[in-house]
Amino acid sequence: MDTRELRDAFGRFATGVTIVTVNQGGQPSGLTANSFSSVSLSPPLVLWSLARNAECFAPFEAADHFAINVLNHTQQELSTRFATKDIDKWAGTEYALGDTGAPLITGAIAAFECKVFARHPGGDHVIYVGEVLRVAVSGDAPPLGFYRGRYCEITLT
Repeated sequence: MDTRELRDAFGRFATGVTIVTVNQGGQPSGLTANSFSSVSLSPPLVLWSLARNAECFAPFEAADHFAINVLNHTQQELSTRFATKDIDKWAGTEYALGDTGAPLITGAIAAFECKVFARHPGGDHVIYVGEVLRVAVSGDAPPLGFYRGRYCEITLT
């Protein structure tokens, strides 16, 4: 199977956009991810996946907690920054540390503070399952969307 064809097919599934964060040894780290999904209400579980070759792989592998920040439609630049390699992603980023120590991005429309529940091998990725310890919902702004390799507007009807 052609990987470009597979990527194009995956891109036909519209998603929201998140920044997943961790604070390991007093050093914040994070990345843009659209692999986020709810798993269970009881216990409250979510999942996301991390590429094994991601520059922030080591801090996530060492961490016991992480946060998932759901971006609003005005945070495209922030999403792009956290998807870019070899830059200071945190320069100018407004955030506060949550109760678990993970950074919570200012302006996110929802945040999930999680304890690592499980890690599963998933090909060239690791699938993280997190037990949700705390949630925060902020404002009524529409979410930032991603479709066919581009940011998109999600309209509510």
